[in-house]
Amino acid sequence: MQPHLSHQFADALPALALPWQAEPPVRPTLLALNTTLADELGLDADWLATPDGVALLTGAQLPTDAAPVAQAYSGHQFGGFSPRLGDGRALLLGELTTPGGPRDLHLKGSGRTPFARGGDGRAVVGPMLREFLVSEAMAALRIPTTRSLAVVGTGHLVQREQPMPGAVLARVAASHLRVGSFQFARATGDLDLLRALADHAIARHYPQLAAADQPHLALYRQVIAAQAELIADWMAVGFVHGVMNTDNMTVSGETIDYGPCAFVEGYQSDAVFSSIDETGRYAYANQPVIAQWNLARFAEAILPLLDADESTAITRATDALNEFGPAYRAAWLDRMRAKLGISADAPAEQVAELAESLHALLEESRADWTLSFRSLAAAARGDAEPLRARMLDLPGVDAWLERWRSAAPSAELIEATNPLYVPRNHLADAALRAAEAGDLAPFHRLLAAVRAPFAEQDGVDDLAEPGTAEFAAGFRTFCGT
Repeated sequence: MQPHLSHQFADALPALALPWQAEPPVRPTLLALNTTLADELGLDADWLATPDGVALLTGAQLPTDAAPVAQAYSGHQFGGFSPRLGDGRALLLGELTTPGGPRDLHLKGSGRTPFARGGDGRAVVGPMLREFLVSEAMAALRIPTTRSLAVVGTGHLVQREQPMPGAVLARVAASHLRVGSFQFARATGDLDLLRALADHAIARHYPQLAAADQPHLALYRQVIAAQAELIADWMAVGFVHGVMNTDNMTVSGETIDYGPCAFVEGYQSDAVFSSIDETGRYAYANQPVIAQWNLARFAEAILPLLDADESTAITRATDALNEFGPAYRAAWLDRMRAKLGISADAPAEQVAELAESLHALLEESRADWTLSFRSLAAAARGDAEPLRARMLDLPGVDAWLERWRSAAPSAELIEATNPLYVPRNHLADAALRAAEAGDLAPFHRLLAAVRAPFAEQDGVDDLAEPGTAEFAAGFRTFCGT
């Protein structure tokens, strides 16, 4: 049964919504369907797998009252401001009414729009399945994220480095409101539009703020808090987003746009995987700094809403932005406390010293991030060899273990917090290459593992192992545009 799609965003903010239609696929083939997510959304997964359902998932056949739009937004891309970005190869089909509230149904790779900026508007199988895989892994890791509902092959051959099979991703999100949305509204000079966008964001995500004395300042503070928590989540699992432009920072605090993303294996604080990040701007360790930089750009965009007097508005924004550092530090310490298996009443100074000194030992040894933390469970039970085997400085790690054991770590907490399975780069790369050649079995095998990341599974030992040093040395990720 075809779901109803409302058009709340398009109705509330027509200046940010360009009516548009998806490019029809030539030979649609359902490659991946998220039946669990469909159930959570109140959708009929069996119907979605039918030709009519696939037509919905590609935008080729929509409810008669649907109003698909390409969203307008700006963005700082690698530090340079682009005033007119927008959905160049994407469409917001509308909002689904779900038990958890409205959720955007959005397409990626649905064809050129007037925002395409010379691109072909299409996507290819590998990057779309990558987003499906990694977003499902992030959800299983309990990290706020957009979700992938389906990937459909289009039958198009899409020219990249070579002709590649085309695909469309159907993505679900709390919304697609971004820092770049506010930058676009501010750039128009229309303060009524800016105010309407801020009020829409409050109503959609933080309705309790509507009654605040200064609701728009409260919105800014809420987004700061949400992003501090999100970045701490990323850092805890070794996730590198790869393209933290302001148009990829959501107001909701969800991770969005899994283009050149990757997970750190042999730990390097300056790890960069994206082929287009030539300066390391979005390296692993830079992510908290970049998040705060993006939030400063958000403040600039909404400054007129914070006070009519610019000097007062700047002071309020600066005071709020200064909350990010302590909020992030507190969130990071919470994650580290749990990863180390230490009780909540342990002093913050002790947690910080243990975490930071372990990071230094891991980096010196280029030890695997995921397995090193996971091996702490064995160490808490008395067997430190799995951890020691990864380290170069054995006296250093032995001294660290002595200090750590004094905090009475819990093996059960460590295993409940540290995943065994993540979408390792060599595994994801191999699975996506196989999928592009028509073999989806490796993709589905890896997907099943990362959907249950904390419990040891039978028959998938290889999915917990890092790639070779040779693979890591040459590994790069790509946006797929």
